[in-house]
Amino acid sequence: MDLKDYIRDVPDFPKPGILFKDITPLLADPQAFSHAIDSFQGLFKGEDFDSIAVVESRGFLFGTPLADRMKKPIILVRKPGKLPAATHSIEYALEYGSNTMEIHVDGIGQNDRVLLLDDLLATGGTLAAAARLVELSGGIIAGVGIVIELMDLNGRKGLEAYNVKSLIQY
Repeated sequence: MDLKDYIRDVPDFPKPGILFKDITPLLADPQAFSHAIDSFQGLFKGEDFDSIAVVESRGFLFGTPLADRMKKPIILVRKPGKLPAATHSIEYALEYGSNTMEIHVDGIGQNDRVLLLDDLLATGGTLAAAARLVELSGGIIAGVGIVIELMDLNGRKGLEAYNVKSLIQY
């Protein structure tokens, strides 16, 4: 199954000049979605990791069924103010401005090996920040899983220290 068949291009979203890669057709097709989760499971089967850290919000959609299948706990990486207990926080630069992500202080044990999962790798800022949060928490990035990788934006450059695997490349 070619997962690209289930990705819709939406021009000029969220602003003019952006070609948005929409995963909702993939999510709407049970066979395609299951194939995506199967593919992630195949990519990371045999890898040594203790938990899966999922990036808000679309990373949750793929990480949750993968964690269930692989019998791993889920660690949430969220926007500020969304986690109820004490958090580590990191601010990172975006193309225009900045953003902040948080993780529970007690979510990752010292030297826990963590698989980081999100839906899209563009410039890599969000995933690099999430990786730094995992490391700030005492964890080790065992791998990074991505549904869609936009190759022209060189997002892997900020993730060179990690084993990055993507299901779809554009």
